[in-house]
Amino acid sequence: MTDPDPLDLKLALKTLIVDACDKAVEPAAITDDEILFGSGARLALDSLDALQLSMALQKKFGVRLTDSKETRQVLACVGNLADWLIARGKTGAV
Repeated sequence: MTDPDPLDLKLALKTLIVDACDKAVEPAAITDDEILFGSGARLALDSLDALQLSMALQKKFGVRLTDSKETRQVLACVGNLADWLIARGKTGAV
């Protein structure tokens, strides 16, 4: 079995973010290094979005984000999240 293409993983994560957080944006329009959370971010995700996204990640990839400092770093942008999943070998659900 081969590893999924990182680009496929990132697009899948962008789609997951848009769906889980109910945002009206085209997933492909989100850049890999775009900041996701905060009032200055285009998507302006908040703590409720973080909870919904965490639940969606657990359901799709079987991962849990339990440390708040790590969670902030991992969910900062799609690139960080993809790298985190790849490092844990949790990309098989793409």
